[in-house]
Amino acid sequence: MKMNRVLAAIVITFSLLAIGSVAFAVAAKKQNHHDGHKLVAAKLKTDGHHNIDKKGHYTASVESKGGKIAAFHVVHDTKGQIPVKKYKTNKKMVQASGSHLTYASFALPQDMDMGTVEIGYSYIDDDGNEEIYWFPAEEILDGDTGAVEYVPLNS
Repeated sequence: MKMNRVLAAIVITFSLLAIGSVAFAVAAKKQNHHDGHKLVAAKLKTDGHHNIDKKGHYTASVESKGGKIAAFHVVHDTKGQIPVKKYKTNKKMVQASGSHLTYASFALPQDMDMGTVEIGYSYIDDDGNEEIYWFPAEEILDGDTGAVEYVPLNS
């Protein structure tokens, strides 16, 4: 009888911890897509650490090795390293068209390469916005290893 109570107490404790950790998970309010290829293209041929973007307190950077991206990092000015999520998709998420970006959903179907797989790295900023940097999969050293399927917020 005592063993059943102990087991029940353990199950309840772990359940409460699981529910508590879900409450701390941050859900993004808005997703902002960035053309990571354009931001890193000139630096990709040089091995090492390269800062590619700065948004407020956040600095996004890549580690390049052999002409490919080996790692993606985000550092906050005061909080230090920020967790990064890795996405994969079979859709072209952003494309360069002159001096601005055109989201692929607004592009003509014949302009899109549907065979291209893209890898995105994201973080949630202080305002709850998810900043996602998209790269062609062939530019990523470890491809889609550890990546989860991308699902837009509005789907």
